[in-house]
Amino acid sequence: MLVVAARFALAFAAATSAAVAGCEGRGTQQDNAGAVNCESAVVAADRDASPVHRTFTQDQIKWQDAKALPAGAQMAVLEGDPAKPGFIAMRIKLPSGYRIPPHYHPCQERVTVLSGTFHLASGEKFDEKAGAALTAGAYTTMPAGMRHYAWADGETILQLTTIGPWGITYVNEADDPRRQQTAGR
Repeated sequence: MLVVAARFALAFAAATSAAVAGCEGRGTQQDNAGAVNCESAVVAADRDASPVHRTFTQDQIKWQDAKALPAGAQMAVLEGDPAKPGFIAMRIKLPSGYRIPPHYHPCQERVTVLSGTFHLASGEKFDEKAGAALTAGAYTTMPAGMRHYAWADGETILQLTTIGPWGITYVNEADDPRRQQTAGR
């Protein structure tokens, strides 16, 4: 568990907007709109992975600050390495009132709401009147490159699955907390 936690901390500390290119060079394709299809990377990544049975109880999940998200969010990697090619399963914990500014990802994301209310909307400008309120049990999938933003009512826990390397690029570079962390050094 410590190895997974250490890899997670290193991966998110080193994450940059260059992660958008994360699927390049792995037999992926781009559609007419320029969206990257990372699904073809699954077969190659799974072929190379050693099958391991893992089980986590709630008390074994180790939450850490999510450095690629605005302050207050926590993440826990359950499977995979966000910095490497292959399948990734992560949990994300958001405090009540938490907001994620408009952004996009290099590969398709699949999100299941485990608790709380997760508001999700598409677009490049934050508008709380838009989007859908997703409650526990809801599921959403977003294609690579889709501009979207979100906010939480009550503490909200999500399970995110994707094909790595995982990345996040903010529509407005000033919203990127990694830039603020670098500037503060």
